[in-house]
Amino acid sequence: MLKNNPDSGNPGSDPWRQWYDENSTKLMMFARQQLRRPSDAEDVLHNAILKVWSARKRRAGGVAPTETPDPAEIYTAIRRTAIDLGRRETRRAAREEKVIELEDARGISYFDDPFDEAERNDEISKALRKLPVAQREVVALKIWGELTFAEIGQTLEISENTAASRYRYAMEGLRRILGKGRESYFKNLMVI
Repeated sequence: MLKNNPDSGNPGSDPWRQWYDENSTKLMMFARQQLRRPSDAEDVLHNAILKVWSARKRRAGGVAPTETPDPAEIYTAIRRTAIDLGRRETRRAAREEKVIELEDARGISYFDDPFDEAERNDEISKALRKLPVAQREVVALKIWGELTFAEIGQTLEISENTAASRYRYAMEGLRRILGKGRESYFKNLMVI
């Protein structure tokens, strides 16, 4: 609802207040039809009225307008304000989706409980210690060293195929050690 303060030079001044009281119901109905969520209608309606009022004030050289808007002007403002809101929400949703995709691709989640992650890391460390040293070396060089199997082979003086086999055996061993339902713990380790 617009605040009624005639001295403040805002859209709550008398002619605008009367106009709003007479037209608010039909304007609200129109605003609801323009939006994805009817709960945004009041905000869109008030923002549209404020835009029209502010534009008239600028055109009048900073003097608060007393002439009320014609229906076409306010309906156009409501429609444009609703479109702007829809675009903002679409862009926001796209940004959020992109963040979620990046989190998935990197194995990062800003919403995970850090205690859960610490616990998971501890379980992975314990499981890795149960693997043979040769397999642990390959896993460490592949994951944390970010080396290819060819580079791992050169580093450990083994063939590329042996490095790949040890890595595969290590992943199978981790599956066995960690058990069913915990594959997600080391899915990021499976970079081949």
